[in-house]
Amino acid sequence: MTTILAAIFVFGVLVTVHEFGHFITAKLTGMRVDEFAVGFGPKIYQTTEGETQYSLRLIPLGGYNKIAGMDPDEEPTPDGFTSKPIFSRMLVILAGPIMNFILPVFLFFGIFAISGIDQPVNENVIGDVIHGKPAAQAGLMSGDRILSINGENIATFDGLVATLAKHPNEEVTLEVQRDGKVSEYKIVSEYSEEFKRPLIGVYPKFEKQSLSIFDAAKLSVTYTKNIMIGMINGLIKIFSGSAPADVSGPIGVAQMAGEVAQQGIMPLLNFVAFLSINLGIMNLLPIPALDGGHFIVLSIEALRGKSLSAKTMNAIQMIGFALILTITLVATIMDLTK
Repeated sequence: MTTILAAIFVFGVLVTVHEFGHFITAKLTGMRVDEFAVGFGPKIYQTTEGETQYSLRLIPLGGYNKIAGMDPDEEPTPDGFTSKPIFSRMLVILAGPIMNFILPVFLFFGIFAISGIDQPVNENVIGDVIHGKPAAQAGLMSGDRILSINGENIATFDGLVATLAKHPNEEVTLEVQRDGKVSEYKIVSEYSEEFKRPLIGVYPKFEKQSLSIFDAAKLSVTYTKNIMIGMINGLIKIFSGSAPADVSGPIGVAQMAGEVAQQGIMPLLNFVAFLSINLGIMNLLPIPALDGGHFIVLSIEALRGKSLSAKTMNAIQMIGFALILTITLVATIMDLTK
């Protein structure tokens, strides 16, 4: 039940915010929006305000705006999508992903303002151990104090990192204090190409630090920007073949949402922010039927000075839907095999 409720919350927030971006810019640019829907499938609830029908549908894994004139087969109308200037149409298309980038800024601001941030403590104490890495395999645990490495005294976590850097891919002997007892552990570090130094798979301790409203606002923007850059670099590595395409579909995301929800509301909001950035970036990919693909089509129209034919637009959309369906099926299969 926790997983179901968390998944509904996560998908509901992400979809509503994304579609609201399209919706509000369409309204502001004079386009008629016939329906604003959250979810797919049969309607659970609907109401009509002005020219727009608002509906909540059974399957909370998506949503849409029915903007007049978006369908290539529709007859053009003065308040339709295709009748508006190219800049207005581009703005409507980009507004969804842009909202997905704005949402995390507000979520991170709330998290930082209320809970502060976790700052690493520069002590020779292990805060956490990564499963499957050399430290975990050797038997090190959270809370262990590293006294020395190969006889060289360790006083800080930075000292631990610096001393390990002297012994890449070598077996080292760690003198470790646990519950007042001192023991020795032999570990062979793993060299990381990403960080350009040997690692054993441990994190330092962290402590909470409160932030002012100004610092929380500033950090929320920086944090969102850094995550965006990290995700874009990850996509580049996937497309270049230098990193595996480890993706999750709706089932995997729902499972993760349930696991995070059990940790509390703040971790769940952090998860929503992370997914929102991911959704914004993915929607900007130049794939037909996604916002990025639609933006490319509008750019071509701007260069040509006229729109593509209805037949061409239908073909592009069909290709896009086929690609998205294939990716979703592959991701779902990967979720199930996990």
